[in-house]
Amino acid sequence: MPNARDINLRIRSVTNISQVTRAMEMVSAVKMRKAQQRVTASRPYSDQLRQIMSDLAAQQPDPEQLAQFPLLQKRPVQNIELIVVTPDRGLTGALNTNILRRGSRFILDDAGAPVQIIAAGKKARDYFVRTRQDVVAEFIGIGEDISLDAVRPIADIAIDDFATAKVDAVYVVYSRFVNTLVQRPEVMQILPVEPPPAHEGYADYIFEPSPGEVLNALLPRYVEIQLYQAVLEGLASEHSARMVAMRSASDNAKDIVRDLVLDRNKARQAQITREVSEIAAGANAMAS
Repeated sequence: MPNARDINLRIRSVTNISQVTRAMEMVSAVKMRKAQQRVTASRPYSDQLRQIMSDLAAQQPDPEQLAQFPLLQKRPVQNIELIVVTPDRGLTGALNTNILRRGSRFILDDAGAPVQIIAAGKKARDYFVRTRQDVVAEFIGIGEDISLDAVRPIADIAIDDFATAKVDAVYVVYSRFVNTLVQRPEVMQILPVEPPPAHEGYADYIFEPSPGEVLNALLPRYVEIQLYQAVLEGLASEHSARMVAMRSASDNAKDIVRDLVLDRNKARQAQITREVSEIAAGANAMAS
C-alpha cells in the first residue's frame, strides 16, 4: 500500500484536475446557453423561409418549369458531396465519434456512389484524411460567433460543384441539438433542393419580379440557411456535450479523492498500529 505522503500527492493532483474540469464545465455552460439561444432564434427564420419556398414552388405548376432552376434539377446520382460538421476540439464525450461514425456509415452503406468530403471542423478533417477519403476542402476555426458570412464559402463550393455537375447530390452530416443531454447525429440533403409541400394556409402573394425569378434568387440563400442552421446546431451540441463531459469528469475526480482519503486513513492507521507494535515489542524485550 502507498504511504500517506504518496497518497497526499495524488489527492492534490486529482483536486487540481477537478478544479480545471469544473472551470471548463462552467465556461461550456455559458457558451451552451448562448449557442442554444441562437439555435432557438434561427429556427423560426428557417421555418419561414421553408414556407416561402413551398409557396413559390406551388406557383410553378409545370414540372418542366421547375426543372429549369439549376438547384432543383435531379440527375442520376453518380457523385456525392458530403459536408461533415464537427468541432475543432475534443473533450466532448462521444459527440465527435458519433458524428464521424454516422458519416462513415453514410459513405459505406447509404451513398451508393463515390463520395467527396468537405470537412467543416478539425476533427472531421483529421479523421477523413487519416482514413484516406477524398477531402476536397476544409474549413477550420470557424469560431464561436458564427455568422452567415463564415458559412457562405462552404455553401458556395457545394452550389458550384452541383451547378457544374461535378456532383449530383450534396448532403451534410451534423449533430442536431435536442437538449442538454441529447445530441443526435443526422444526415440532411441540401442539394438538389427539395421544395417543401405547399403550405395549407397559402395566400396569393404578388411577387415582383416574377415568382420564378424570386425562387431562382432564393434557392442559394435557402441552401446557405440550411447549412448555417446545421452549423449552429453543431455548436450548441458541442458545448452541451463538453459541459456534460466535464461535469462527469469533476464527479469522477471527487469519487477518486474520496477513495484516496480512505486509503490515506488506512495507511495512517496501519502505520500507527505498526509503530505501537514495535514499541510494545521493544518494551517486552527490555523487560525480559
